[in-house]
Amino acid sequence: MKKQALHFILMMLFVVLVGYWIFTSVRDEFLKQSRASQRETVETVTAGYPSEPENISAWLTRLAEEKNTYKVAFVKNIPMPGENLNETPEGDQNLSDLCMKFSTDPEFSKGFDHAAYEEIYRSVKNWTIGTEEEQALFFAPAVNLKTHDIDGALIFSFNTEGERGFMNMLKMLFGAAFILFAVVIWQVMMSRDPIVGFALAGLFLMTITFVAYPLFEALRLSFIENGKFSLGIWKNILNSEGYISALIGSLKLGCWTATFSTIVGFLFAFVVARTNAPFKKLISTMGVLPVISPPFSLTLSIILLFGNNGLITRWLRVIGLNFSIYGLPGLVLVQTMGMFPIAFLTLGGVLQAIDSTYEEASLNLSAGRFKTFKSITLPLTVPGLLSAWLLVFTTSLADFANPLLLAGDLRVLSLESYIEVTGMNRLGHGAALSILLLLPTLTAFLVQRFWVARKSYVTVTGKPSGRITELTTPGVRKFLVGIILIIIFFLILLYGTIFAGCFVKNWGIDYTFSLENITEAITRSRDALFDTVTLAAIATPMAGIIAMIAALLIVRKKFHGKRLLEILLMTPFALPGTLVGISYILAFNHAPIILVGTAAIIIINYVIRELPVGIEGGIASLRQIDPSIEEAATDLGADQATVFRTVVLPLVRPAFLSSLSYTFVRSMTAVSAVIFLISARWYHLTVLIYNFSENLRFGLASVLSTLLIIIVFGAFGLMRLLVRENSNLMKNVT
Repeated sequence: MKKQALHFILMMLFVVLVGYWIFTSVRDEFLKQSRASQRETVETVTAGYPSEPENISAWLTRLAEEKNTYKVAFVKNIPMPGENLNETPEGDQNLSDLCMKFSTDPEFSKGFDHAAYEEIYRSVKNWTIGTEEEQALFFAPAVNLKTHDIDGALIFSFNTEGERGFMNMLKMLFGAAFILFAVVIWQVMMSRDPIVGFALAGLFLMTITFVAYPLFEALRLSFIENGKFSLGIWKNILNSEGYISALIGSLKLGCWTATFSTIVGFLFAFVVARTNAPFKKLISTMGVLPVISPPFSLTLSIILLFGNNGLITRWLRVIGLNFSIYGLPGLVLVQTMGMFPIAFLTLGGVLQAIDSTYEEASLNLSAGRFKTFKSITLPLTVPGLLSAWLLVFTTSLADFANPLLLAGDLRVLSLESYIEVTGMNRLGHGAALSILLLLPTLTAFLVQRFWVARKSYVTVTGKPSGRITELTTPGVRKFLVGIILIIIFFLILLYGTIFAGCFVKNWGIDYTFSLENITEAITRSRDALFDTVTLAAIATPMAGIIAMIAALLIVRKKFHGKRLLEILLMTPFALPGTLVGISYILAFNHAPIILVGTAAIIIINYVIRELPVGIEGGIASLRQIDPSIEEAATDLGADQATVFRTVVLPLVRPAFLSSLSYTFVRSMTAVSAVIFLISARWYHLTVLIYNFSENLRFGLASVLSTLLIIIVFGAFGLMRLLVRENSNLMKNVT
């Protein structure tokens, strides 16, 4: 025990040294940028010094009235070192009084000396000016541009409240990180199972570095205004009826989309996994098709078909029907069609893993098929249903591409945040609005966890049954398949529009048949296509394995900070992509971690952003598996790594495969975050598609979208070959 305690002390000493180096690097980089910005302001203002002496007072008055972040005083006739001022300085009264009081101070003497040699000097120490504390002073020469003589010195004072606020927040962050590291390292070194300990340490390190730290940067921005710590941004947002209306609009859109998507996803998953219905391969294929394409493809198809000048809209007007696809109904429709695959992929693994023994027992006790479904099957899918609803809800809240095109008069926070960042260049407002979206997401997350924790959903307690009981009559199967075929027909109509766009010169303008788009699109996208596939292929297995490890630890292990780890792992999915992209640029564009412009930051973004889907699917599947199966393997001498590889992973294969598939798809079709992270070396296919669509080159966008769908479907088949179905887990509907 003493040896372990000594190792712990040495490890914590190492953590302190590394943490101090990182802390000082971040602090120095921030202060360097802040002071460089102040110096640039001094240079800009000094360049406007008037050449005529009679204009100096008016110039100083104008600067004071502009309510800048600085104050200025003008000292005429620079004094010699150690001498008092001959005249009272002009400009800000408090700053003038400070100059008269400390004119012989060594710092003032040094500042005046630099000004005499036409140099800008920043005082080493800060000063108390009037009622304001911690003011930074700059001394600059007042050069007459006509005579090129030095008329005197300009003294600038900058409030350092923003710097102090940042330092306090930085100290709190590193203090919390140190405590967390101490707890994790203690658990790793004192744990009987070091593999679990190292896995926990790795997950905590990953989430702190790539979730908490960038989010802290975004949070910091929301409290900085004009270079100073301020609550003005939040006051403006919380007192604005427009932003409150946008929050309500986001909640409405998220709830309706999540509800309809979960219903449609459950319908697809139930027919595929629990019935003997025909067309299963078609249903499965169409069930994942919407999530394969770029997120704005369906929106463009909807507009081209049902927009104000859409093909179907024109035909409906001929027969006297007028409607508008813009607004809440249109957004719910397009988001449901685009997001129900999230529910389908999540619920497919859950429904397939349910042991039919309970259903058979219910039927043997004379319960009807519907009653068995209502009292046995449906309750056992509650974890999956809630997980699917939560994932779709958070995806809907964070989506800005669809509202950007279809919102109409509906205001949503994701779009408001995007406009603040890209349209108004107000990063603080955009960050604050995006952070506001976390409140409903975290509320839904906690409610879901509380509901699931109240009951047990274990159904796999030994060797799984090889049969799936058919709970639908032929008539019900036909009815369910009929509804699905209607949805599939609508999807085919939408994607048919994309496919048709490949062979016309310019959809909506010139419908002449042409193959020019195919040749031009492939030629212009060669490099972007290679980069996209390469980055997605690297990120996919990493995200899948990390998701299953995290799900296993969350469901099976008890450790301090479990709730915090869950929240950190789920948080990236709730953040708008614009906020994630900007946060990563802010966090990883300076020491100690410089990743901007590299492939690593794009891969990390893929892994972190898509982990929640795999984790939710893994948690839902693991809740159905009796822990005694893993305990039996452990009792027979298997370590945790072997248990995970030979027992857990095969049992959660559907969820694991869904995680791989979803990560690859999202990596191939990402837009919002990656658009900020691409560089000249690493480009992305969907950004190219977005640029073509924005420039009304819909033919080129259609070709690349079709090519993207083909690539992803090929990858799906390859993943199913690499991760084969365990023969002991295969089920047949009876």
